[in-house]
Amino acid sequence: MEALLQLEKVQRVLSLMGSRGLSDPADDGGGGDRFLAHFLLFMVQPFDSLTLEKKILLVSELLREVNSDTIEEVQHLANLEGTKGEDECRSYFIFHGLDIDKPQAVFKFLPFLSFTESYIYQLDASNEDSLLLVPDNYPSAVLERKKIASTEASLSDMLDPLDNLLQCQGLMTDQLRNELKSGIQYWSLERKLCQALSRNDKISIEDVMKAIHLKSFDYRVLNLMMYQLTGQQVNELHMEFLSVSEFLVEISDDLYDYEDDVINNTFNILRMFTAIYGPLDAPKMLAKSIGEAEEKYESFSKKLDPSLSGSYWRRCEEATREGGKISSHTYGTWNIPPLIRDEESFRRDRMNKDDYSAVTIR
Repeated sequence: MEALLQLEKVQRVLSLMGSRGLSDPADDGGGGDRFLAHFLLFMVQPFDSLTLEKKILLVSELLREVNSDTIEEVQHLANLEGTKGEDECRSYFIFHGLDIDKPQAVFKFLPFLSFTESYIYQLDASNEDSLLLVPDNYPSAVLERKKIASTEASLSDMLDPLDNLLQCQGLMTDQLRNELKSGIQYWSLERKLCQALSRNDKISIEDVMKAIHLKSFDYRVLNLMMYQLTGQQVNELHMEFLSVSEFLVEISDDLYDYEDDVINNTFNILRMFTAIYGPLDAPKMLAKSIGEAEEKYESFSKKLDPSLSGSYWRRCEEATREGGKISSHTYGTWNIPPLIRDEESFRRDRMNKDDYSAVTIR
């Protein structure tokens, strides 16, 4: 019924747009007029004390400044936040005795979790922007992002407001603060390793393995917050089990994002293994690390409560199917992509293709 009422509202606005000459004659059912109708309905919704005139002024000023790069960044941010927040709810809530299918359990804690994850994501994006390798004559907004990122205050100082907020909310603990420090260590290692790769300097396997384990610090921050929010003691067995699971998830993500991480010069375990072991041995050494982690995962699984272990296993299988992977194993089939032997040439070729596509579209 609610959907029908919304449809009726949209139709009324479409008729109004037609009578006022606001419809696009070339739209021909392409969705443009419907998009504008939904936008106009959004504009008249109450929001704090903003008047309609103030809303129009704000939108007009924003549209003068915004461009396609900004929209793409917002879309990327929205998609990533949604995925991370959903993962936290659907994968981790079961370790706190919460039912994801009960909205009151989710929305009670979601504001704290979403804000914290968003804050951390912004710092992570800033750190990655500082690593961009872009030719001096490359005409792109990424140059400006790189310039801004390199002149910002240290990431440690930028975490202080989050630290203070969590402390004021009674959520901060020594263990949580240590995980936030792990984030600073990860960002520092990411800069060290990726800058070394860009200079063709040697890197150590010790730094790489430390970085991949630190990389999931944001999940552990959110999980530790949940213990505080629910008034429970931290279950170290659960934390150890999830740490192994997170390690496997990070590797899976890195394999999927391999080419993008090469282009953006960001941390990726396959990039690092290729630099250390060479293109012939890197896949074998990575497979060895995966196998060892899977053995630990199986060992910890047997120590969990059987119902909890089963629930988490089903959730992992569900996430694997959502990612388009089909396998008898929880994390799907491990597919190592073709290795990039010359990252600089690959990066240059991809940028040239992007430039050509942009010119063709215009």
